[in-house]
Amino acid sequence: MGTLRVLVADDHEIVRKGLRTILEEQPGWEVAGEACDGRETVDKARTLKPDITVVDVSMPGLNGLEATRQMLRQNAETKVLILTMHESDPLIREVLDAGARGYLLKSDATRDLVNAVEAIRRNKTYFTSRVAQIVLDGYLDKKPRASAETDLPATRLTPRQREIVQLLAEGKSSKEVAVALGLSVKTAETHRANIMRRLDCHSVSELVRYAIRNNIIEA
Repeated sequence: MGTLRVLVADDHEIVRKGLRTILEEQPGWEVAGEACDGRETVDKARTLKPDITVVDVSMPGLNGLEATRQMLRQNAETKVLILTMHESDPLIREVLDAGARGYLLKSDATRDLVNAVEAIRRNKTYFTSRVAQIVLDGYLDKKPRASAETDLPATRLTPRQREIVQLLAEGKSSKEVAVALGLSVKTAETHRANIMRRLDCHSVSELVRYAIRNNIIEA
């Protein structure tokens, strides 16, 4: 095999540097680039065309799940390893639905990152032990879909609406949302109104609770 090129995406510099150190200790592996938020991750994946992208779930502006979906839309062959501090069942389902090839807990990264990346490099999947057991048990087939109260955003919102929910939940104004997404302020305000109505949210605090419950942002 030739050189393995990896893109590392995490909003904490110390985490990126740690991942880079582990990856570049492997012969023939190189970190082609780093990204500190979801939008930069999508842009760099498009320009750098890494073999594998290691993506933190919780990033500002655009979370790792949305970044994964966008990367796969622009290149269906993209291989993504999700890195997260959490192991909740709804998050596991979203990671799988987003199309990631692996799911690794940050607490296990020092020990398991190399094995995870190597598995994905060989067109296999890699899941931390609990996730692997859930997949083995056929979780996606057997687990009832969430109720309307806890529906995942993938089933209730468009990709653009999920982006806007994250920005609003992070405290951005309609003007700031417009600037971030290249929209007019009026269009951003229309999106906001439609989202609030669709989710039956009557305040930003309710929208924040929705975003936390559906893994769009962290508490």
